[in-house]
Amino acid sequence: MMFKGFNDFILMGGHGLYVWSAYGFALLVIGYTLIRLAMDRRKVIELNKKRKSEELDS
Repeated sequence: MMFKGFNDFILMGGHGLYVWSAYGFALLVIGYTLIRLAMDRRKVIELNKKRKSEELDS
């Protein structure tokens, strides 16, 4: 599909609102998932450190 200019590309033949909102929503979901994974990973690492220190203390 060829566009005459950047504005036509953004408008996507009248479907731009749907297309760009779908891309935006997908990026939000992916971003949230990545942030959540990083937070959960950090928690698991901290819990493992606590468990190891408790095992060494006993």
